[in-house]
Amino acid sequence: MQKLDNLTSHLSSEYDLQIANTIPYYNFFHQEILNLVESMDINPKCWLDTGCGTGNLVEKALQKFQSTVFILADPSADMLNKAKEKLGDNKNVEFLEPTPSQDISLSDQPSKIGDFRGAKNSTNFRAVDVITSIQSHHYLSEDERYKAVKSCYNNLDENGVYVTFENIRPLTVQGTEIGKEYWRKFQISRGKTVVDADNHIKRFGVEYFPITVEDHLSLLRKSGFSVVEMFWYSYMQAGFYCIK
Repeated sequence: MQKLDNLTSHLSSEYDLQIANTIPYYNFFHQEILNLVESMDINPKCWLDTGCGTGNLVEKALQKFQSTVFILADPSADMLNKAKEKLGDNKNVEFLEPTPSQDISLSDQPSKIGDFRGAKNSTNFRAVDVITSIQSHHYLSEDERYKAVKSCYNNLDENGVYVTFENIRPLTVQGTEIGKEYWRKFQISRGKTVVDADNHIKRFGVEYFPITVEDHLSLLRKSGFSVVEMFWYSYMQAGFYCIK
């Protein structure tokens, strides 16, 4: 068995090929985020994608938000290297050193691009308008997850938007078992072997630690957001957006 170079169940080199066969509607997550941001009264000057993986979201976002500066962060150096292969030549893209969400403090890091922020309500020119986190915080402990979300809150400018998708835990034990089987069958329908699908489902609560929708909403409110909403739910994944 190959040793993984990140917290997902796929090597960085195979991530783009495998993720759509593992997470139902994964590619729709990106489009829904872009649709959401376009629907809000913001014109993002700076956007942080934490847990960016191989840069799939930012690759799409650059086509719609051509004047936005994107900062990419991920705890995996290998994931960042794959993202740099896609996006490294774009003048509106920056990469942080390998960093988990809970350790990001943009005020400590001058921008290589310059004072792109022109902050309206903040003395910190590194405060950002949008932060996204897709399928990245469910690997964390309860304490680390709070620190990660609070870090996102702190790095946002006033009225900034935080959007996240994560695996979730259904509300009941029976619902969890049904959801896991539902998800397992999806993976098999997309070409995974029974063994591979079973092994992925066995990671639930062992290698990643989903919480319920109710717990997500509570955590986001506790972190300080004034507006907290769920806007997507499918299989065992949910999407939330918050406004600072």
